[in-house]
Amino acid sequence: MIDKIALILAIVGGLNWGLIGIFQFDLVAWIFGGQSGIFSRIIYTLVALGAIWCISLLFSDRKCSEKE
Repeated sequence: MIDKIALILAIVGGLNWGLIGIFQFDLVAWIFGGQSGIFSRIIYTLVALGAIWCISLLFSDRKCSEKE
């Protein structure tokens, strides 16, 4: 379950970075009141933690057909 949450957070971060790179629009900051807003910082931190967790998925020996 934590793997799926981490992947969702990494996807959110990737999509946000895509919006920043293509359109110079930060969706997280727009929704949560600017980049320095407390809620934006919490989301950014959760995305970073999710991405760090996803690093462990690179080195796991799980088979693609396994179900949780």
